Amino acid sequence: MFDQVVFAGGGNRCWWQAGFWDVIQPELNLRPRVIAGISAGAATACMLYTNESRWVMRYYAEALRENRKNAYWGNLLRGQSVFPHYRIYRQALLDIFADRFRDLAKAPEIRIGVSHLPRWLGARSAVAAGLIAYNIEKYVRKTLHPTLGQTLGFHPEFVKAQECATIDDLADLILQSSSTPPFTPILRRNGRPVLDGGMVDNVPVAALDATPGLVLVMVTRLYPRERMFVVPHGEQKRIYIQPSRKVPISSWDYTSPSQMQHAYDLGRADGEDFLDRAPSLLKAAEHLS
Repeated sequence: MFDQVVFAGGGNRCWWQAGFWDVIQPELNLRPRVIAGISAGAATACMLYTNESRWVMRYYAEALRENRKNAYWGNLLRGQSVFPHYRIYRQALLDIFADRFRDLAKAPEIRIGVSHLPRWLGARSAVAAGLIAYNIEKYVRKTLHPTLGQTLGFHPEFVKAQECATIDDLADLILQSSSTPPFTPILRRNGRPVLDGGMVDNVPVAALDATPGLVLVMVTRLYPRERMFVVPHGEQKRIYIQPSRKVPISSWDYTSPSQMQHAYDLGRADGEDFLDRAPSLLKAAEHLS
């Protein structure tokens, strides 16, 4: 049915995508050829083809059991990182894919986006400019596909997960796609600093092939649009799905693993609703040009 699928970024909110996918994939027998993902959306796509969501949630419940804070300010005095996210996230990726890394070879082509910095800005200045632009798009303009980052000179690169030779390479790529200071350090790819792929577009439709067919786009934020809507793009019909309500977890909250289950359950409920409404939605898509 869907030749290509997009997993938008969103940190912990991407558990909504996992719940949604776990419901609709077996019912519709979805076998996409291409998946485009950003940040945790990319990690979620890789997870869904290598592990069971519930196992990964149990892993996080244990991994985060002793983490009481999202910021340890006393670490400043010891010259250590204030934020525990990078250390926890990287170890989680290594553990989650440890025994299943080779399964990615049988998965659809998963294209993971990173954002390269404007050449006219240094790394620190680019981080500040990128975060300001990102938050203007998110909270003020509320645009589905932002443009400020590209106007500033940020530009995307999409790398196939299947090009990663080792688990460490895959973890590095996902972390580069998720690079959001101060939660992570400024990371580098091939010696060049990169930031979260969402600095260009958190919903990475630019990674899609221009081939005809249906595309499923799963976002993780609420936009001032209908919950399910179709956007024609050439000979493609892109069906966008957003959560039925705000996903009940913060992107970088590493203190409340139980909320992952709530986000996942919301995705499952929205998946069931999508299955009920899919016939009429697909019929409407046929009449758009």
